[in-house]
This record gives sequence, structure tokens and C-alpha cells, in this order.
Amino acid sequence: MKGILLCVDDEMVVLVALKEQLWNAFGDQHIIEVAQSGEEGLEILDDLAGDGYMPLVIISDWLMPGMKGDEFLIEAHKRFPCVITVMLSGQADEASVRRVRQEAQLHEFIAKPWDGDALIRCVREGLAQFPASIPT
Repeated sequence: MKGILLCVDDEMVVLVALKEQLWNAFGDQHIIEVAQSGEEGLEILDDLAGDGYMPLVIISDWLMPGMKGDEFLIEAHKRFPCVITVMLSGQADEASVRRVRQEAQLHEFIAKPWDGDALIRCVREGLAQFPASIPT
């Protein structure tokens, strides 16, 4: 069974770039989804989990309208405690990053603009944390 890699950002150009990079590295192994808000991201995760897919990695911006990235990652972690959380932002404040580290086991903070190779390496490292019984 395929797992879910989810990217959440309010800028479509960022989502397109992230999806392309992840597709090139993991497209045949996982479902790659995008959402333009934390609320939409939670809905996608819940829907796909209801269909039997497991959320593996979430990459989220911090500064978004409505639910901020730290709130989203913490809520996603509450619902799916094994998910690997990554914050990708050019504007996140230290308190928000610290909060996600504490409450959602933040795997990594990556500053925008990001290096595609570093992002893929980060996702690979996150996926390696799953037990062999979980398809990654």
C-alpha cells in the first residue's frame, strides 16, 4: 500500500515545485498530495486515511491564512502520531518552530528558498524512520 506525502502552502507555485520534486523522487512509491491551507490538508489526510492510506510525511509552510503551519502540523500529529513533520518557511518565528518541535516532533525546519536535493534527503531520512512493516 502506498503512503501519503502531503505538501501544504498557500502559494500554488510552491506547491507545484514541491509536487514535481517529490514526484520525481517518490512518485511511483507514494501518493503525493497538495493543499493550500491547513484545513484543506487535514481534510485530505482524513479522507485518504479513511480509505486505508497512511500519512507518512507532511511538509508545511508556516505563514498561511487561517490555520498557521505550526497549528496544522500539531493537529496533524495528534491525528497521525507517526507522521514525519517538516516545516518549510521563509518567515517562521522561533517560538512557532520550537512549539512544533515539542508538540509535533518536528523532523526538520527548511528555509525558503529551499535546496531540492536537501528536501529529498530530508524526506528519505524521515521515511527511513518507519518500521519495515509500514510500506515506505
